[in-house]
Amino acid sequence: MAKSFFYWGARLMAALILLQTLFFKFSGSAESVYIFSTVGLEPWGRIGVGVLELIASVLLVITTVSWLGALLSLALMLGAIGMHLTLLGIEIQGDGGQLFFMALVVVVCSIFVLWTDKEKAIIFIDNLRS
Repeated sequence: MAKSFFYWGARLMAALILLQTLFFKFSGSAESVYIFSTVGLEPWGRIGVGVLELIASVLLVITTVSWLGALLSLALMLGAIGMHLTLLGIEIQGDGGQLFFMALVVVVCSIFVLWTDKEKAIIFIDNLRS
């Protein structure tokens, strides 16, 4: 029971964080434009990452493919963390490191979902081989 609670909680928390940041990416907020300009990916990188985050958040809430959403969100957030550690810095425009912290939360949630769903992923990969 507790494992199921944490499993759903991790999926929903990661999905909500990803969905919450979409508004800023798709509306072209000053902070998002600054981030993607700094890393040299404005505007297409901002829009593309937003689309991938939307896909990941939808996949996270669908039980049969939540592992795939977790894998995609993990890859996206590792990229974001890499940008924070190399080009952007932990704190962006006085946010106190909030974006960096949210990326870390999504990473932890994604790893937990992947670990919990490892059998589903293995079955999927085995079916691809057949």
